[in-house]
Amino acid sequence: MRVTISLAMALALCACSKTAESPPAADNAASETNVATADANAAAATPAALATINETSWTFTDKDGTQVKESIDAKGNYIANSLDGKHVDHGTAVMKNGKACFTSAMDKEGEVCWTDPKVQVGQSGETTSDKGEKLTVTRIAYETLTMPKS
Repeated sequence: MRVTISLAMALALCACSKTAESPPAADNAASETNVATADANAAAATPAALATINETSWTFTDKDGTQVKESIDAKGNYIANSLDGKHVDHGTAVMKNGKACFTSAMDKEGEVCWTDPKVQVGQSGETTSDKGEKLTVTRIAYETLTMPKS
C-alpha cells in the first residue's frame, strides 16, 4: 500500500452589482489589519506540504479492509504491516512534485504516487492516487517498523 497525501478547499466568491462607497481612511486601516489577521490564521490552520516523506508513519484501512501501519525511514524505505502483525508491503518512497511516490518491492506495478493530505501528527486526511483511488490516512508519530518474521 502506498500512502500520501491532499487536502482540497474551495472558496466561493460573490460579487454585488452595486459599487460600495469607500469607507473613511481609519476604517480602511482597521479593515486591512483584520484581513491580515484572518490570512495569518488561515495559513496557520493549514499544515505545510511535506518536503520529504522520510521519517513519517501513517495508519489507514486498505481496500481489502485491513488496518495497516506504514512507516518510511530516513533513507526512504517503507514497510507496511497490518495491525495484527502481518507484513503487507515494503519498498521505496520519495516525494515528487508534491506527491508521495511509492515503488513496491513486492509487485511489478511500478511507481504509484499519492497526493499529500497535508496533515500533522494526530490528524487524518484524504489522499488520492494517480489512478484515482482515494484513501483516508492518519499521520501518527514516527515509528520504526520491521518486517515480521514468518
